[in-house]
Amino acid sequence: MITRRLVLIAGILLSLATPAGAADRFITVASTTSTENSGLFTYLLPLFIAETGIEVRVVAQGTGQAIETARRGDADVLFVHHKPSEEKFVAEGEGVARFDVMYNDFVLVGPTADPAGIRGMTDAAAAMAKIAVARAPFLSRGDDSGTHLAELALWKGAGIDVKAASGGWYREAGSGMGATLNTGREMQAYVLTDRATWASFKTKGDLAVQVEGDPALFNQYGVILVNPKRHPTVKAADGQAFIDWLLSGKGQTAIAGYRIDGQQMFFPNARPTG
Repeated sequence: MITRRLVLIAGILLSLATPAGAADRFITVASTTSTENSGLFTYLLPLFIAETGIEVRVVAQGTGQAIETARRGDADVLFVHHKPSEEKFVAEGEGVARFDVMYNDFVLVGPTADPAGIRGMTDAAAAMAKIAVARAPFLSRGDDSGTHLAELALWKGAGIDVKAASGGWYREAGSGMGATLNTGREMQAYVLTDRATWASFKTKGDLAVQVEGDPALFNQYGVILVNPKRHPTVKAADGQAFIDWLLSGKGQTAIAGYRIDGQQMFFPNARPTG
C-alpha cells in the first residue's frame, strides 16, 4: 500500500513539474520527397530536437504540393527546391521571407544499355534532345515537384514538346522520387533525379548515372516561415527557431556532415542573417 501511494505521489509531482502541452510541442514542415527519401531529415532532425525540444513533423511531397499545403496554412515552415515558386509564395504574402539553405545537383540516370547514347555528356538539354530523337523511354515525376519543374526547363531548353509525346516514349509517374526511380528501373527508362535520393536508392538495378556536371542541373533549396498574419495557427516562434537553426553555424555544419558512402550529399550556402 505504501509503495502504491509513493508511486501515485511521484506521478502527481511529475505531472506538476511538466509544463502543460510540453509533450505536444511540435512544428509541421512541408518539404520535398528528396529531403525525406535521401535520409537527410532522419539524420538532421534529431540534432535539432535534442537542442531545442521542438519535434518536427515532416509532410513530404513534391514542391508544388508542399507549397499548396503551406498555402492552406497546414504547415508552419516550407522547405523546398524551386526558387521561382518560393519567391512567388513570399510575394503573394503567404510566406514571411525566403532563405537559401543548401544545394546539390540533379543527375540524369538511365539503363546501362543507354539506347539514346548520352553517357558522359555534360550538356543536359542536348542529352534530353537525343533521348527524344531516339524515342527512348523517359519517366517523369509528373507531379509539379521541384525535380519535375527542373526537368521541364531542360526539355524547353532542348526545344522538345513533351506534352505531344505523353503516353508514348514519355511517361509521367505522378509519384515521389523514390517511387519514380523504382518504376524507371522496371521500365528501363531515363529519369532525372536529385543526387542525394539517387545515392540513397538501394535497388538501382542496371540504372546508372549517364549525365552530370551541367550547371543547369544545379539544385538550390530554400526555407520559408509561413506567414502567421495570413494563417494565425502557424507556430511562428518555433517555426522560426527551426529556420534559425538551419541557417546557423550548427545547422549548416550538420547539413555538411550528412554523407552517404562517404560522399557529401548537400552543400550549405546560407547567408548571414544578422
